[in-house]
Amino acid sequence: MNDAILHTINIPADLRKLKQEKLPQLAKELREYIIDIVSTKEGHLGASLGVVELSIALHYFFDTPKDLLVWDVGHQAYGHKILTGRRDVFGSNRQLNGISGFPKPEESIYDTFGVGHSSTSISAALGMALASQLKGDYRKNHIAIIGDASIASGMAFEGLNHAGVTKANLWIVLNDNAIGIDPSVGALKDYLTKAGIGKKPRQANIIEALNFNYSGPIDGHSIDAIINAFAELKDKDGPKFLHVITKKGKGLQKAEEDQVRYHAPGKFDKTTGAIIETPNKNLPPKFQDVFGLTLVDLAKENKKIIGITPAMPTGSSLKYMMQVFPERALDVGIAEQHAVTLSAGMATQGFKVFCAIYSTFLQRAYDQVIHDVALQNLPVVFCIDRAGLVGQDGATHHGVFDIAYLRSIPNLIILAPSNAIELRNALYTASTYSNGPICIRYPRGRGKLLNWRKSFEVFSFGEAKVIKKGTKIAVVSVGTIVENALEARKQLENPSLIEIIDMRSIKPLDKEMLDYVKQKFSTVITIEEGVIAGGVGEAIGSFLNSGPHLHQIINLGVPDAFVQHGKVEELHALCGISTQKLLELFQDLLKE
Repeated sequence: MNDAILHTINIPADLRKLKQEKLPQLAKELREYIIDIVSTKEGHLGASLGVVELSIALHYFFDTPKDLLVWDVGHQAYGHKILTGRRDVFGSNRQLNGISGFPKPEESIYDTFGVGHSSTSISAALGMALASQLKGDYRKNHIAIIGDASIASGMAFEGLNHAGVTKANLWIVLNDNAIGIDPSVGALKDYLTKAGIGKKPRQANIIEALNFNYSGPIDGHSIDAIINAFAELKDKDGPKFLHVITKKGKGLQKAEEDQVRYHAPGKFDKTTGAIIETPNKNLPPKFQDVFGLTLVDLAKENKKIIGITPAMPTGSSLKYMMQVFPERALDVGIAEQHAVTLSAGMATQGFKVFCAIYSTFLQRAYDQVIHDVALQNLPVVFCIDRAGLVGQDGATHHGVFDIAYLRSIPNLIILAPSNAIELRNALYTASTYSNGPICIRYPRGRGKLLNWRKSFEVFSFGEAKVIKKGTKIAVVSVGTIVENALEARKQLENPSLIEIIDMRSIKPLDKEMLDYVKQKFSTVITIEEGVIAGGVGEAIGSFLNSGPHLHQIINLGVPDAFVQHGKVEELHALCGISTQKLLELFQDLLKE
């Protein structure tokens, strides 16, 4: 249409030239643009739709990029990206070599801080504000935009606690929509809900008690209300806090009605909102569902089994246990450290706790894994979801460090099942093991097996298996990446030259199997979907070359660099562990 506005906004300075009464029209166009692109390119939908008006108001009122915006997590930052010079490349969002799905300073001066994990915005923005004070710049504004689920995290409270005793020019905008990826949980959520629009709590206000200038709650879908609130807070000294009520998925009816599914819905019809389903329904299950459904089976037989997750009941599929045994399945909110130590506490009282946590988020509770679980040798089971390269969420979400950061911890058993049946058996065996903690890692996405729900068998710790016999080169694989090796072997002119071994157990290693490899092969390839530095390949290489006979050891995995976003298959190729790259390597070695 001739009077369209969005195409005229290349940077926020263009936005600030508009009359304020034009901003609702811009909000309508921006919301439609996000829906249009994400419907075909996929990505995080609901969160960004919910903050369209807030995104516009922030860039309209504040002098960005001089004033610094810090978006928490970044699921909500699509509108921000489009308004800050990335409108015409937004279609490349989360694609290989395209723009990132999260704020990224290397991408834009308007992205002031790299984010992907929640609850960092307050600490980062406070750090920027205190730095400005030290430089004598007291006029610059530093604004953290954080959700109600993220602000309940321990790190957010640490930032609030510190900020309240400073005079920093810090703004905190609470985007309160009562949901993160799943519905928010906890006492703070209940407190915020009681506030409601126009019902400022009469009880002691926790934010004011921490020495913040508090304003709200206000309607987060009224640009005028937001701008007026900013104006009222502007001249107040010290940290400021604006409580904004929004609706996740705003503007797309189905996204408003099913906020969990439309957090990242995949492809959908941009007019009706209907999700475009995969035609073939007869697909193997996701590894997450194998975990969730198996845990229900185990919990039916053992009343001591507990499931715990930090804010990921749907993503981890702990939702299945919540439906059947709600009293024994706990979502503790975005609180990874608490989740691990809570698990440890329950384990001391005889319960068998399965702590389901993404690999990338378990990093946040590393100290608790060591001190509260491993050091005390408590039988907690860590179900490490999204282990390996996760695809388009990129560097902040790849689960590629867990092997390296867990392998050095005493008392831990670390298992890497290579398929759904192996995962099911690993969970079963862990449920009967009481001599210490166990880690079970498995990837995002679907396996290969349709008929996976079989009778339980014991998963033997420290026992590898030869899957395909060979005569010249040994391929020692860890986890589900073995499928790429098997497919590459199949395409060889003479597959019998390649032997493929599934390690299954990262710690302890099967030393008998490695002795066998040591005696039979002079060339050994290790493959893992994790970092090479500190990975299991290094341990295998050290063992094989411990004697007088030196082997040619080729360690494959994730190089010493942060892997960016793209489809998993594309990232496998970049790391040299795709089927095609393995085939080429096999062919080159067999020529020698």
